Amino acid sequence: MKRILLWGLFLLLLLAFGAAAAVRWWLDQPLPLATPTVELSVESGTSPREIAQGWVDAGVRVDPRLLYEWFRWSGQARRIRAGSYEIEAGITPQDLLRKMVRGDEAQAAVRLIEGWTFRQVRAELAKAEALKPASAAMSDAELMAAIGAAGKAPEGWFFPDTYAYSKGSSDLAVLQRAHRAMQRRLESAWAERQPDTPLRSPEDALILASIVEKETGAAADRGKVAGVFINRLRIGMPLQTDPTVIYGLGESFDGNLRKRDLQADTPYNTYLRTGLTPTPIAMPGKASLLAAVRPEPTKALYFVARGDGSSEFSSNLADHNRAVNRYQRGGGRSSSTQ
Repeated sequence: MKRILLWGLFLLLLLAFGAAAAVRWWLDQPLPLATPTVELSVESGTSPREIAQGWVDAGVRVDPRLLYEWFRWSGQARRIRAGSYEIEAGITPQDLLRKMVRGDEAQAAVRLIEGWTFRQVRAELAKAEALKPASAAMSDAELMAAIGAAGKAPEGWFFPDTYAYSKGSSDLAVLQRAHRAMQRRLESAWAERQPDTPLRSPEDALILASIVEKETGAAADRGKVAGVFINRLRIGMPLQTDPTVIYGLGESFDGNLRKRDLQADTPYNTYLRTGLTPTPIAMPGKASLLAAVRPEPTKALYFVARGDGSSEFSSNLADHNRAVNRYQRGGGRSSSTQ
């Protein structure tokens, strides 16, 4: 009888070792997927059993009970983090659990470009991959309040950069990051301002930087373009810059700036009004922010586009008019005129 019991125990041990070996083997095998990639969004509070079933429903071709028992047996089931996950062919059950415990979410990215207006930013976010359009029904004012910037006009207050985000994230989260980035960049630039600058505040620097951003065709000219505008601000001369006029026309601008447009009295018409515009007119990048607070020393008060992206600078009206006559024949347009 004792011998039979010993043999029975031996067989049970063999079965146990065999089962353990089978489990270890399965954990190292690629999971069969219905498609090359499978995605699942795990909401906060979802149970391990529901997560296992969710993966199967999404396209993992195994019995959901196997995944659930693995999650439970590992002792890490309660450490699975909410998030948006994407897996590819070759992933094993161990890799899958490790990904969810780490919170290694699927990522996408959206790029905000220097010189874009806030309207363009909103349009880009609206079509961004897997980005939740939480701001879609909001006005600009409501949106700014939602990101903690209530009462602030949105134009120019978002730093142009590439922003990675987890799929399923809110567009408000991206905007909040871009807004904070601009606040940091502007604060840093303002700390480097020249002591004799006519700009009175960081907001003034942001406005001027946005104008420089829109006026600069060649990066090498950025500092001198800023210098022209600083010179004009110092003597109370109108900035006379087309991009501000175009911004003031809004959606009515058809792409062709006419004489009547230059005579349209809007708060952004710098031909008719002196000083800076009420708000920025676009998103400036780091280089334009620095140019606004540390412009290149110059005596120039005028510049005209040469037609190749660069500008011709003049310190007096006679030279400027000659430059206009020369370069406008090639299709250029004066950006600062009398």
